[in-house]
Amino acid sequence: MKARESGMPGEAMWDGFFDPPSVLATLGLTPNCRNAAEFGCGYGTFTLPAARIVSGSVYAFDIELEMTERTAAKAQAAGLSNIVTCVRDFMAEGTGLADASVDYAMMFNILHCEAPDTLLREAHRVVGRRGKLGIMHWNYDAATPRGPSMTIRPRPEQCQSWAEHAGFSLLPPGVVDLPPYHYGMILGKRRLNQDPRDDRGAG
Repeated sequence: MKARESGMPGEAMWDGFFDPPSVLATLGLTPNCRNAAEFGCGYGTFTLPAARIVSGSVYAFDIELEMTERTAAKAQAAGLSNIVTCVRDFMAEGTGLADASVDYAMMFNILHCEAPDTLLREAHRVVGRRGKLGIMHWNYDAATPRGPSMTIRPRPEQCQSWAEHAGFSLLPPGVVDLPPYHYGMILGKRRLNQDPRDDRGAG
């Protein structure tokens, strides 16, 4: 199931919005991370920088063959052998990864989808006990140059609530500004019966 229209700009405009290594550092991706899963790799903007950080592999999923082919070609050109691209309807089928098989999940500009809870539960399944989830999305602001319709664009508090319901807890520094047009947050995995305000079990 393809996600609802994201208002994704062309690659040149999109890449101009970010310093990907800085964004990834702000959202908690460190060299201590072994494997990472990316829910919607798009142009590979964050896939390649993430692959240069992790000690293992980045599993880059997208429903669009064109996106995975672009990302794979960029990885080959950059000499990166630790990116595994996969064309997959992860909304309907999940990722196919084993339980607790990654240390970090990337959900960047995707939680405007019809079933964010489904994606977040899948992230909770594949992230290890001390793993983390990084969320980024367009600001809830109609003045952004692109992005999904305001009728489906999530507010930060919605993303946090959905993630907490799926079994994550918000970690410091909380919701952060990612200028010029995005916000983000880091969440740690917790036991499903653990109070979301208690992040002592998160790594």
